[in-house]
Amino acid sequence: MRTHPLVALAVVAAAITTVAAVGQSIPVPPLPPLKKAHHADAALDARPAASTAVPKWLIAPAASAASGAAAAASAIAIQRPGADASAIERGRYLAAAGDCAGCHTAAGGTPYAGGRPLATPFGTVLSANLTPDATGLKGWNADQFYRAMHEGIDDEGKHLYPAFPYNYFARMPRADTDALFAYLQSLPPAAHPVDRNQLPFPFNIRALVAVWNMLYLDKTEFKPDPAHDAQWNRGAYLVEGPGHCAACHTPKTVLGGPKSGHDFQGGAFATWFAPDLTPNGRTGLGGWTRDEVVQFLRAGRNAHAAATGEMGLVVQDSTSLLADDDLQAIASYLSDRPTSPPASMTPPDTAVMKAGEAIFVDECSACHRMRGQGQTLAFPPLARSANLQQSDPTTALHIILAGAQAAPTRAQPTGFTMPAFAWKLDDKQVAAVATYVRNEWGNAAPAVAADQVARLRDKLCFDAHTDGHTKATPMAHPGPNTLGAADTDSRDNGGAQAGRAAPASDAAASAPVQPASGTGQAPGPAQGPG
Repeated sequence: MRTHPLVALAVVAAAITTVAAVGQSIPVPPLPPLKKAHHADAALDARPAASTAVPKWLIAPAASAASGAAAAASAIAIQRPGADASAIERGRYLAAAGDCAGCHTAAGGTPYAGGRPLATPFGTVLSANLTPDATGLKGWNADQFYRAMHEGIDDEGKHLYPAFPYNYFARMPRADTDALFAYLQSLPPAAHPVDRNQLPFPFNIRALVAVWNMLYLDKTEFKPDPAHDAQWNRGAYLVEGPGHCAACHTPKTVLGGPKSGHDFQGGAFATWFAPDLTPNGRTGLGGWTRDEVVQFLRAGRNAHAAATGEMGLVVQDSTSLLADDDLQAIASYLSDRPTSPPASMTPPDTAVMKAGEAIFVDECSACHRMRGQGQTLAFPPLARSANLQQSDPTTALHIILAGAQAAPTRAQPTGFTMPAFAWKLDDKQVAAVATYVRNEWGNAAPAVAADQVARLRDKLCFDAHTDGHTKATPMAHPGPNTLGAADTDSRDNGGAQAGRAAPASDAAASAPVQPASGTGQAPGPAQGPG
């Protein structure tokens, strides 16, 4: 049974009252101001007590240590800044590793100027302006920035919401947060006033975050594990620290904190489900080699999958901008995570599978092929797809309803696109085809119910162009938003009879796919929607 967030908040409020009664201080007082630094590098000189030493495990290895694959790469291959790099250059690289631009850039807006809406179970949070403008980080110093990254406290002593994942950034050493601050201070100022306090009561009470911090914030900086080599430790730092991979790929508690003991086993957020990253052979990365993980992070696609949606943005703005030795380190660390437990499930209904097969043959097989094998580096395979077999089907349903585009990268500049089917398939049809592809060709996953599709369809809020928000258009009578003329039979498209008027009495073809009464059978491909 799930606890409603408001009930959980009442418990939190009671805890806050208890904490306050024993003398805990909320809110946190601001740090005393330091002399303002007018230049990014000068900001490092303005803080009196912090060390500028860069830990050895953070320094890029010598060129002679490069792998054979890296040595064969082109001369323009991305290199991690070495020990002699400026603070700004190291900060630029760390900003890419942390995908800062991804969250702190609004659609069509100035990079790092903030204002992007971040959906949470408690309401929408708008990201902050990170440029050195009066509406951003102007007037901040390196100590205040370090405190924000490690404690979630801003320059005025107010709590930041954990939508800014400072519980992961707390792993970053002072040298790295200072370098990141130097880079952000070097950006052109961009005025972008944002009213960030848009959460409903009582979630707009920032002091509540103090209790969240007591439960979920560990301010301990990352320390290398001597039981593992330098590559593993580098990967651990990137994944657990600036990369904050667990922020999406770990399930959340009712209070929005990471669920203990379930690291990287997949997590729901907004209208997506971030997949299992453990070595599970069915739902995780167990079927991928380390080189395939690197290829996916660098190029946005490999023999198993293509990066779309939020992960597509991560690849574009973050992992494709990292050096191969860092991508190898990430792959090394993820391959060593505890494997998620196997899931038990009930086989789906035969009639639903037959209905789903009819839709798949008509609508999906041209790109994904009849046996779900896909087309290498163009249309990802569905057979043995870990993404399809997640316990939560949200991402699969999102892509079927809204379509998707593979992230274009320098390595793979063509972003292949899957069309949306919200206008064409109703909730039962989407549920049927999703259940089919999640349980055919060796796949195994829980069946999808029509009400799951309906809830996601409502959240996606399709506009009039997709005609998918209210009711799907029967495929025998395409609607005004298709290229086919209204009242023509779309099952004839591509053939000699294309454009033929659809029979007015063709009720069976116009109705949603469902088993014939009393027979348990569903229409085959020729009788199903086309």
